[in-house]
Amino acid sequence: MGVTDKAVSKWERDLSCPDINSLPTLAETLGGSVEELMQIKKKAETPKASVSEIVETVLKGIALAMGVTVTVLTILDAVDAKSGMILLGLGLTCAGISLMNGKK
Repeated sequence: MGVTDKAVSKWERDLSCPDINSLPTLAETLGGSVEELMQIKKKAETPKASVSEIVETVLKGIALAMGVTVTVLTILDAVDAKSGMILLGLGLTCAGISLMNGKK
């Protein structure tokens, strides 16, 4: 086809496209049709989380972590009542904020 390897490399990396006049020859060389070459494949978009979704996830994570922490420390007899209540209070506060944030 008279195309350099550098040109093909640019096509493969989506830095440029083949000349429209060369599409029939390119399709024939590749054993396909011009229609197949012209099909655009969209890249799968990664859903982007909003700031509020991230904050809600963090709040739920903190609430869960505080509950697990108090449970484990209680089993290990490594937490006093005051510290346990503070940790549970933090967890419940985060859970409450997360629940209130969901009700708009």
